[in-house]
Amino acid sequence: MDFTGIVVVITGGARGIGRNMVEHFQAAGARTAVIDILTENTEYTNSTDFYFTGDLKKEKDIQFFAAEVLKRYGKIDYLINNACYSNKGLLSGCSFEAFDEVLRVGVGAPYYLTKLFMEYFGEGGAIVNIASTRAFMSQEDTESYSAAKGGIVALTHAMAVSLAGKVRVNCISPGWIDTTGEKFSQEDKEQHPVKRIGKTEDITKLAMYLCSEDSSFINGENITVDGGMSKLMIYHNDEGWEYKR
Repeated sequence: MDFTGIVVVITGGARGIGRNMVEHFQAAGARTAVIDILTENTEYTNSTDFYFTGDLKKEKDIQFFAAEVLKRYGKIDYLINNACYSNKGLLSGCSFEAFDEVLRVGVGAPYYLTKLFMEYFGEGGAIVNIASTRAFMSQEDTESYSAAKGGIVALTHAMAVSLAGKVRVNCISPGWIDTTGEKFSQEDKEQHPVKRIGKTEDITKLAMYLCSEDSSFINGENITVDGGMSKLMIYHNDEGWEYKR
């Protein structure tokens, strides 16, 4: 895909899926603007790119970042809301403030960035929100992250309707994605119907497609990318599965 001259804003672009998106959009000719709380691994060689070390929990950081993007580029074309993290949940004693922090980053910041940018999207503008299969299924002690990811799925279709005719808004829910290059057991791979762990490129390629004109009739959708794992029905003593407690 050719994104020459396109301006892409990506949150959480220092590592993992976000970093992979930055690299691929740059390679396709786009100018990237990134906000992340981390400062490492951010040596972008393209002088047209912008990296801001900021905290998406803080309104003033979001405001400064958005203003700087518009000052530099005058518009944006695509907004990818990728940043989020977990403060765990009930079993770890996650406090009200710690729970709220995750919601501010995972749901509040995407809403506020959209509000600040909504009048400045170029023709064919698109927003891609990164959720998770944890919005729909859980392990224990994951309430803060699961709530944020569930929230951004709902935010996706709400914004798609509010921005109808101006900006398309879609969502991706990744499953198990290798963001560190570590070694995985054969069992880790084989449990997936596709027999492998997901790669960051699996999410990046879909995000780029959802931004492109090729997906112009897709709007308000959440697309699960998990190798079929969330479709696998599991019962004790069925197909080698055993429940242990």
